[in-house]
Amino acid sequence: MAANAPIDKIRNIGISAHIDSGKTTLSERILFYTGKIHEIHEVRGKDGVGAVMDSMDLEREKGITIQSAATYAMWGDFNINLIDTPGHVDFTIEVERSLRVLDGAILVLCSVSGVQSQSITVDRQMKRYRVPRIAFVNKMDRAGANYDRVAAQLKEKLNHHPVKLQYPIGAEDRFQGLIDLIQMKAFYFDGENGEKVREEEIPADMLDEAKVRRQQMIEGVAEVDDQLGELFLSDAAIPNDLITAAVRRATIALKMTPVMCGSAYKNKGVQLLLNAVCGFLPNPKEATNEALDQKNNEAKVILESDPEKPFVGLAFKLEDGRYGQLTYMRIYQGRVSKGDFIYNQVNQKKVKVPRIVRMNSNKMDDINDATAGDIVALFGVECASGDTFTDGTVNYTMTSMHVPDAVISLAVSPKDRSTLANFSKALNRFTKEDPTFRVHRDEESGQTIIRGMGELHLEIYIERMKREYQCEVQAGKPQVAYRETISQKGEFFYTHKKQTGGSGQFARVCGYIEPLPADAVQQYEFVDDIVGGSIPREFIPACDKGFAEAVKKGSLIGFPVVGLRVVINDGAFHAVDSSEMAFKTAAIMGFREGYAAAKPIILEPMMKVEVTAPEDFQGSVVGQLNQRRGTILSTETAEGQVTAVAEVPLNAMFGYSTDLRSATQGKGEFTMEFAKYTPVPRNEAEALMAQYKEKLAAEQAARK
Repeated sequence: MAANAPIDKIRNIGISAHIDSGKTTLSERILFYTGKIHEIHEVRGKDGVGAVMDSMDLEREKGITIQSAATYAMWGDFNINLIDTPGHVDFTIEVERSLRVLDGAILVLCSVSGVQSQSITVDRQMKRYRVPRIAFVNKMDRAGANYDRVAAQLKEKLNHHPVKLQYPIGAEDRFQGLIDLIQMKAFYFDGENGEKVREEEIPADMLDEAKVRRQQMIEGVAEVDDQLGELFLSDAAIPNDLITAAVRRATIALKMTPVMCGSAYKNKGVQLLLNAVCGFLPNPKEATNEALDQKNNEAKVILESDPEKPFVGLAFKLEDGRYGQLTYMRIYQGRVSKGDFIYNQVNQKKVKVPRIVRMNSNKMDDINDATAGDIVALFGVECASGDTFTDGTVNYTMTSMHVPDAVISLAVSPKDRSTLANFSKALNRFTKEDPTFRVHRDEESGQTIIRGMGELHLEIYIERMKREYQCEVQAGKPQVAYRETISQKGEFFYTHKKQTGGSGQFARVCGYIEPLPADAVQQYEFVDDIVGGSIPREFIPACDKGFAEAVKKGSLIGFPVVGLRVVINDGAFHAVDSSEMAFKTAAIMGFREGYAAAKPIILEPMMKVEVTAPEDFQGSVVGQLNQRRGTILSTETAEGQVTAVAEVPLNAMFGYSTDLRSATQGKGEFTMEFAKYTPVPRNEAEALMAQYKEKLAAEQAARK
């Protein structure tokens, strides 16, 4: 059984890429060649079965991956834990949480499209978690396939140091096999599903070119590996095992990216990629994992992949299964067995582990214990995504993953009152599973608001409520997450006085608000410049509370105010009538006074949109983006396809997919992701403010 693989034979890897680069097809082939499945199904297969890794009905219908799926397989005596992640930007959290717990990754690139917008996002996530990767140039059988161009883009667009370890034999419809430049052998893939790997001498007409490329490869590795560099300079013959060792060292140190190629769909090159995963990517001991010691001022502790050390695990993904909550956990240190008690470090709750399984997509294999380096799933362990567990002897927490902000919201309600219980159950479950899916109740309108990463993200959840909870949902018009900010300094001198019977209320706050620099990390900053005790120390936190509350809702359109610093430098108090409440109220009113003087403006989310369509439609694609207030950043044509990259306000992107399809005869595709906040044009701002005034007036009338 795989659980017994020694730790240096374990590889925890993920497959990530731009949408439609062939990640799921590649995972399917890996499972086939490692004997996990006995027949291959395609993502959009005619047999209606769908790929093993796309286990949700919705994934099979749309032909995209929505949830990351975990599985494990044996390749020789190596145990590979594999996570296939979604490529669609709306499900970016699935990629974040997978990369957070993986030791290595395969970055899949399409041989025609090369490095696309989502490849850039995924690469940024890999860099954030310092994950070594192998680049696999897929779809070498497609018209327009160009291995060298894609490898060059890794350097130009992603700042990698790419080193090509292979040389394709032919390309497009003449793609036959691969030359391994380390072993200097040619490999062909025979049999119905390419399962028989045939090793031959390099074809005579390709030998000279292969020798040149081998020299370039050695040079590329020598640039980033000192040991190989010395041999290279001494002009000595370099044995293959030393090249392999140098490639491994440089890859794990994130100094280079090995580049390989093949066609998963045509069953070529996958076995060599598996060899490279085992040969060049780190085992759990070679990856550095840190925790924070809560007993010692969050001092950093390096976790060791040692089964005898105290247990530390991170719950990185939750799923609601047939038998209750399924918690995916990466074990970083120690071991955990069935029946053990473990402690959730967030709330210090003690939980018993009733069942441990190894996942194979949506099937599971029961095991009795798991040790450092394993990725397993536990039943009956209640927690939230990102919680750390230990055996109680240490108080460590792992740093959680980066969760991007939501950019779009919808008001939702069940069509039928009788499904209200299921509606809340579904929302509870989805918020627990997906940190980018947020739910809140709008106090004024009494509506339930869901927020997420894009239209598709929220659409999928509404569809899942209908299918999994038999709850039909009606949704309002999507609402964009606007923000407000200030464009200059604004001063305030506010006195709050209220005299009633008994003690009154008195507080005076003076100061100013000013914009924060554009690169500031936090969106609100409070500065206390009071000297001489004009406001006693004990009332300063109350002022901060008041300002922090005031920025939650700006006066222009009622959205949060961002990017500003509040400074108080003077004030006054009364020995009897001043209180925390009085200073909090004075701060709220003082903020409004300063805000009005600071020329407030409205900001809207701008999305980076990448559209790909046949060249004939270039005019209509660019025209449509311009109509939607888009700024074209670049257009490129390659192999009869045009790719336009633009920044477009999110508010103008609703319904775009329908328009794009009709303008390109259904051949256009687009992806978008949040880029930044920018000021709204004046006419739009006036319309938004008028709408907000109407809404306030209607609410006041309703109260009367």
